[in-house]
Formats: sequence, C-alpha cells, structure tokens
Amino acid sequence: MKILVINPGSTSTKVAVYENELPVWCESIYHPAEELAVYHHINEQYDYRMKHVLHVLKRAGLLLTFDAIIARGGLLKPIPGGVYRIDEQVKHDLWHADMEHASNLGALIADELAQEMKCPSFFADPVVTDELRDIARITGIPEISRISIFHALNSRAVSRRYACQIKKAYEELDLIVAHIGGGISVSAHHRGRVVDVNNALNGEGPFSPERAGTIPARQLVDLCFSGKYSYQEIRKLLNGKGGLLAHLGTTDVQTIARWAHAGNKKHQLLLEAMIYTVAKQIGAMHVALHGHADAILLTGGVAYSNYCMSILKRWVERIAPIVIFPGEDEMGALAMNALGVLRGELSVRNYAYERDKNQVRQYE
Repeated sequence: MKILVINPGSTSTKVAVYENELPVWCESIYHPAEELAVYHHINEQYDYRMKHVLHVLKRAGLLLTFDAIIARGGLLKPIPGGVYRIDEQVKHDLWHADMEHASNLGALIADELAQEMKCPSFFADPVVTDELRDIARITGIPEISRISIFHALNSRAVSRRYACQIKKAYEELDLIVAHIGGGISVSAHHRGRVVDVNNALNGEGPFSPERAGTIPARQLVDLCFSGKYSYQEIRKLLNGKGGLLAHLGTTDVQTIARWAHAGNKKHQLLLEAMIYTVAKQIGAMHVALHGHADAILLTGGVAYSNYCMSILKRWVERIAPIVIFPGEDEMGALAMNALGVLRGELSVRNYAYERDKNQVRQYE
C-alpha cells in the first residue's frame, strides 16, 4: 500500500511516502518568514503550499498513484478521535474555521491531490478531538465551557505504541499522556477515550516554552483592562509570547537546561517551575482516572531533556510507572491510521454526523 502523508506546520510543510509501515521518502519544506509575511490569512497560503508540495513530489519522481492520502487534521468543530474521510463539509469548515492554523490547509491539499490521483483522502485525530466527560466541560461561568484542544495525534499514537509493547489493547488501559513541547497537553486516556485534557492552545494547564498556561483570572482581567496591552497582544501572551519565552527570551529548552545544569539560579527556577505545573496537571489527570493509571507516558520535544525528565520523575513517580517516548512521529501516526483503514482494521468516521452529534450532546 502506498500512502502519501501531508502535515503543514507554522513554518514548514512535511511530506512523506510510506509503503505499508515503512517510510520510503520524506521531505520537510521550509517556508521563510519573509515569504509567509505577504499572506494576511492562513487560507491565502493554500496555493503557495500546494505549489511547493507538487514541486518536491515531482522532483522526487513521486507524482504517481497512491492508495490513500492522509493529512493532519485542522481546527475543525469538536469531534471524537479516529479516522475521517475528507469531504465537502470538512473542506467547508476548514475554509471557514474559527481559528487559524497551518494544519487547516492539510486536508484541503490532500483532497485536491486525491481527486487528481483517484484515491481516498483522510485525516485522523485532529487537535480538536473531543471525548471529554460532560462534567469536565463545566466551569463556574455559564457562558464559558472547557474546550478540548491538544496533541491528540501524537498522544494517541504513543498510547497505542505502549499498549503494543506490553501486548495489550489501548482500549484496555488507563493512561496519562504528557506531550511536552512548544505547547503542553496532559491527557487522561480511559479505555481508549480521552476523558479529560487541558486546552493546550488557549491558556489552560501548564505553562510551556511559549504559552502562558493557566493564569490567575482576576490578575489576567486586570491586565486586560490596564491599557498596557491590546487584545491581540494579550492573545499573543497566552499563546506565542508567553511561558519561558516571556521570562528568558528563548524557547530552547535544551539551552535553558544547560544553563540550569551549570548552576544558573534563574534558569533553574523557571525550568523547574514549568515542570512543576506539568506534574500538577498529571496529578489532576490521575484524579480524572479515579486514582488509577497503568502508566504515565512522557512525549514531545522536551522529553529529550534528561534534566527536565529527572525533575518530573521526582514529582510523579509514585503515581504510576513512567515511560518516555521523546519527540513525536506525527507522520508515522498518520500513515498507520491510513493503513489501518486500507486493511479494514479501522473504520472511517463521518465528520458531519460526528460533529452534529457532539454538538447536540454538549447542549442537552
């Protein structure tokens, strides 16, 4: 089975070809800031990114027929996790998405290529994967509900990988997964469903290399009305210019860890403070699993840092066994989802049906 995988990020577009489980070709297309600066909305980048994808495929001699094309899911309406066929409703909601992100373009590019190559197109486990318990949505302000936005693709992929290692089904396990990267999400996986997770994009949970995490509400309100920041600047503080970047001027955790290891007190304090917020979120997800977790899985780019992992282990090692899967393999996870569908091992969900069902359930 030949599978084409497309994964647009903020400054790059990753493209890969898999033959069954094996990656046979991969390229990351870098998009310089000065080239992206001419576009005022993410949708305007569609033709630009499509041109680059076609160029690298042609250069590699890969403009051939695929059995399937799969893309990273964008900021669609909340839906359960799984594999979805890209259809007109998916494309409509991506073109008119409430939030901008380069991942919104992935399914659009994939479907256009799939129509030309006459093969199916899919997306899987988008960041808006929503399987929260109803009680996890409620806040003390009726107009505000908690939202599920997290690293669903990688979190579920490492969960299945761990389950395979111990020769059990993912659906048999209770797991806490901490994806620790530029953003941080800590999710509670109960028998194959993510029943609770912090909103990793818009200001909830641990602070991260570039995101503010949970902020004391009254102090945030005071800051919003202080006249010091505009609306857009406050949003950037929450996501993009917060966290370690706001304190230290960098998001490079490995460099910060080297300074901390060398004895720099400020770097030590801030790095340990960030890890402490991760530990507290792991504790919260342990409660969400009724005090039972088969394992804590640590993943994402920061999981490469032995300094950070040693701190985190000291805080949470009594909760459950800890297993580290550093980095992420979104391309491989996407390919395996497509392969599962082609082999008949995974079913394909209907986006509009699941979207509407999820909305009805939330408002009942």
